[in-house]
Order: sequence, then C-alpha cells, then structure tokens
Amino acid sequence: MTSSFVDLIARKRDRGELTPGEIRDLIPAYLAGEVDDAQMAALLMAGLLNGFTDAEAGALTQALVDSGRSIDLSTLRGPTIDKHSTGGVGDATTLIVGPLLAAAGCQVAKLSGRGLGHTGGTIDKLESIPGLRVELTTEQLLDQVARVGVAVASAGDDLAPADKRLYALRDVTATVEDPALIASSVMSKKLAGGAAHILLDVKVGAGAFMPDLQQATALAERCVAIGTQHGRRTAAVLTQMDDPLADAIGNALEVAEAIEVLAGRRDGPLRDLSVEVAASALALTGQDLADSRVMMSQLLGSIRLEGVFRDLIVAQGGPSGLFDDHWQYLPRAPVVQDWSSEPGVVQRIDARRLGEIARRLGAGRQRLGDQIDPAVGLEVLVRTGDRVEPGAPMVRVHARTEGAAADALAHLPSAIEVADRARGPLPLLLGSVGLSDAAGGV
Repeated sequence: MTSSFVDLIARKRDRGELTPGEIRDLIPAYLAGEVDDAQMAALLMAGLLNGFTDAEAGALTQALVDSGRSIDLSTLRGPTIDKHSTGGVGDATTLIVGPLLAAAGCQVAKLSGRGLGHTGGTIDKLESIPGLRVELTTEQLLDQVARVGVAVASAGDDLAPADKRLYALRDVTATVEDPALIASSVMSKKLAGGAAHILLDVKVGAGAFMPDLQQATALAERCVAIGTQHGRRTAAVLTQMDDPLADAIGNALEVAEAIEVLAGRRDGPLRDLSVEVAASALALTGQDLADSRVMMSQLLGSIRLEGVFRDLIVAQGGPSGLFDDHWQYLPRAPVVQDWSSEPGVVQRIDARRLGEIARRLGAGRQRLGDQIDPAVGLEVLVRTGDRVEPGAPMVRVHARTEGAAADALAHLPSAIEVADRARGPLPLLLGSVGLSDAAGGV
C-alpha cells in the first residue's frame, strides 16, 4: 500500500478525488501500519487545504464504521432514534430528550462519551449518580431499550475505533477543523449506533466548537448528507452557545437541573431546547413538527415521563428515589459562595470562559485520564438581557475547598459583562437542516 498511497497523497495535493474503493482500503491499511502517521497526516492536510467531496466524506464515514462493531437495532419494536450534540456548556439535553422520546413511543439506544474540556460528557454526568452503570453489553443495551424505551451507555472502544486513531492524529497535525473530517467522525459513530433516525444539535457561538453560523451550517449539511446517503433519516438544528445552555455547569448540578426540567418545575433554555430537539427527532419519524412540540411540552411533568426516567435510572443500577429527592443522592460540594458585580444589564456571558472556570474547579478534564469531581461547578443565575439589582447574586460557585472557590470568584469578572443599557435576550434556535418546519420554535 505504501507506494500506491504516495500516489493518493499526490492526487489530493493536486485537487483530485479519491474513489470509495481507495478510501475503503486506506483505513484498514492505516490501522495495520501499512500506512504510517506521516503519510496519513500529509493526506489529511492536503484534504483540508483542497477540500474533501461529499462522496469522499461518505466513503470515509463508512470505512470508519467498518473498522469496528455496529449495533443492530432491527429487533426493537418502535422507531429507533439517536441524537447528538456537538458539545457546549451546560448541555444536559440527553438526560431529558432520551426519556421524552421514550415516553412518546420511540426507542433510544444512546451511546455517549466522557467529556474532554470544560465539563464532563453525558457519561460523566450519569456517573455522578450513585450506583449507576454506564458499561452495558450490546445484549443488555437492547434488552433495556426494549423494556424501558431508552438506555444511555458508554460507547466503548470498539465503536468506530479507526475514528479515535484518526482524531488523535488530527489533533496534533492541525487538521481537526476540516468540516468533512468532523462530519465523518460524528456520523461514523451515529451510523454504528444503528438508529434509523438521527437528529443533530450543532452548537454555534463562543462556547461551541463552531463559533460561526456559516461554518456550523456547512457542518450540519455535511452530516445530514452523509446520514441520508447511508439510508438514515437525518436532520440538524443549529443552536446558540454564547450563553451557557443550562443554569448549571457541572455534573451533579446538571443532573439536578435536568430532573427539575423533566418534573416540569424548571423553565429556561435547557427546557426549551430539549423540547425542540425531541420534537425535531420525532418529526423524522413522520410526525408533524408543530404537533410534536406540543406533545413534548405536555409530557414534561407527567406521570408517564416520570416513570420512564425512574425505570431508566433503576435499570442501570441507580436509586429509585432519585426523581423524588435528587439531592438525597447526588454529591454536593462543601463550599458554596455567591458572586455579584455592579448593577446594570447583562450584556455578555462568555460560556467558554465559564466552562473553563468550572474545569478549574474540577468539573472537567484537561486529559482523558483526569479525574472529575462530580459535585463542583457553577450555577449561573442571570441571562443576557437581565437587569441586575445591587448586591444580587449572579453566579453561585460550588467548590471542594475555600481556595478553589476564591480562585473561581477571582476569574468570574472576565466571564460576565454588565453595562447600563438595554440588551435583548439571545435567540436559542438559529436554523435547521433537513426539517420542513423550523418556524415557531424556540
């Protein structure tokens, strides 16, 4: 493969296109060591500079899927749905959207990961619940989805393993940002997960991987095209991530807020976006989008939804009383302190900066092996456009030590700007791809 691979690099360098067969042979050759890191890095850089076509992105996605196991969901009775968020600050939507879709009659086998960055991923959030298991075999996953309607488990290393190898190389060769490579990475894991319907939540803004709406739209279009090309009904919503999505930033804190949304006791962006994402996913099964929004809103606070969430937690080893009194079970930080600034109108909330402060507290990790403290984090008590009265708390710090709390308090002024002028709230939904009706949403 070595000599022929040099020809592939040269062709991509000269703005040529690789065939699906060449890409299909390339990935196993790379995993086997027949193609070395230097050669693969040269091809990735040539593709980043000259562009990968939709056909190349689709072929690469399939090759990544074929590098590991795929899950067969065909034995499940209802429409199978997966959702994926490109990440952000305070994004606990999976804990709400999964049970909502299950309560609506769908079946959700959600394979998630641990976070690398500001705060933990979905698996980290779930692991803040005492006793809860996230390592499920395929048989356990399918059995739970058949009984409960939803399972959320760790993706495991054998799901699209070539993607992990490629991503590590991209990370050290400045080729992470290529939209075709991002789309192939995201969609390889979604396709391997087996769901017939895939809804993507592509974040846009200061706290997102994609800060620009045009770039985020291009990524969403690539992902939807790949999913459609592979026979999955796929769509995407584009959502704002300048403000943090939830009031809570931190693992147990986010679980608590998600439960309050499920119980119908909490309004705000997390609630609104969860309804929108769940409704958009349900619309992929043929339901009317406007009707789906109404259904999802009505499910919040219902006995039906409470039962699904309780069954999900108990099935994976968590406490049956979590829904009723979550702070009886969730870990709490020993030091809690409030921060406030001068009075005025909130002009800007830097979600990324708040995420970095939460990570300094221990809510996130710098490297994959780092340990997360599930109890620590921030509660953001204001939104862009809010008027702040003198002395009113704006952020609540949950810390392990007094020193950690003091460090967080010292950094908070760089994350929130207050001025004496009016400012409207930021819109949450910025657009969609693959949905017939985006109007009337959040």
